[in-house]
Amino acid sequence: MTFVVTEACVRCKYTDCVSVCPVECFHEGPDFLVIDPDVCIDCGVCVPECPIGAISADTDLPEAQRDFIEINARLAARWPVITAARDPLPDAEQWADVAGKRQYLDEALAALASD
Repeated sequence: MTFVVTEACVRCKYTDCVSVCPVECFHEGPDFLVIDPDVCIDCGVCVPECPIGAISADTDLPEAQRDFIEINARLAARWPVITAARDPLPDAEQWADVAGKRQYLDEALAALASD
């Protein structure tokens, strides 16, 4: 088992989870965080720290979020490690309760594919 950052993090990027992580498994993109499954020690301390509930065990993901297992692994290999909490995105509160944010992540993934 590992933990996975899901769609809820897109366009929010709260980093409370990073400050409690005992290992350096979080990676930061422009508007989203991911967890490196090869570094995560499955402790779960990050889960209650996320103010929007964007982190779940890979075994507890709903079907619509299961592709985030692969997304986290792939982006963790490309994005830099983040080891300290930072301010969330300026409009994070406005995005916190928005559903269907996957389309914005897809735009970022398409830009990566063209690199």
